Amino acid sequence: MSQTLIKPRAKRRTASKQQRQAQLIKATIRSIAKHGLSETTMATVSSEASLSQGIINLHFQSKDRLLEETLSHIVGEYRAAWYKAMDSAGDSAYEKLEALAAVDFDKRICQRNKLAVWFAFWGESRSRLTYRKICTESSREYRQVLTGLCEEVIVQGGYKVRAHQVATGLLAMNGGLWLDMLLSPTEMSAQQAKEISLSYLWGVFPGHVPG
Repeated sequence: MSQTLIKPRAKRRTASKQQRQAQLIKATIRSIAKHGLSETTMATVSSEASLSQGIINLHFQSKDRLLEETLSHIVGEYRAAWYKAMDSAGDSAYEKLEALAAVDFDKRICQRNKLAVWFAFWGESRSRLTYRKICTESSREYRQVLTGLCEEVIVQGGYKVRAHQVATGLLAMNGGLWLDMLLSPTEMSAQQAKEISLSYLWGVFPGHVPG
C-alpha cells in the first residue's frame, strides 16, 4: 500500500516591522528626489517600494505621518553620523571640529537623493510647523556643539574671532556646498566640497592647521 508523502509547508519569509518601515522610508526618499515633496503620494511610494498602498497605510496610517517619519529618519541618521565622527576624532577640539566639517560630505550622508530630500523639507518648513520643529531642534543642537568646539579652539589659540560667527559661517558654507552638489553634480564633487570646507577652518584657525 503506497503512502502519500506530504511535504512540509515552506516557511513564509516576512520582513519585520522595522525592516518594512525602513524599506518604505527609503522608497519615500527616492520618490521625493524624483517627484518633489508635493507630488510624492502613497502611489509613488508604493511604486518605488514595489509594495501595496495597504502596506504603507498599515505602517504609517497617512501620507503626512510617512513624510514626518522620513524627515525624522534623515535627521536622526545625520545626528548619529556627526556624533560618531566627533567621537572617532582625536582628543583636541580642533580635530573634532574638522571631523564635523568633513562628515557633511561622507558618502553615507552626502547622497544626491538625500540632499534633494533635505532641501525639499527645508523649503516646506516655513509653512509646516511639524517639519520646522524637527529641523530646528536638530539644527540648534548641532550649532551648539559647533559653537562650543569653536570656543575651545579660540581660547587655545588666542584667536580674535567670535565662536558663533565661525560656527554660523561653517554651517552656511556647507549648506551652500550641498546645494552646489545637488544642482551641479559634475562641477562639485564631495571631495572638492570637503576640501573647501576644511580650507575655511584653516583660514580661520591658521595656528591649528595640521602639518
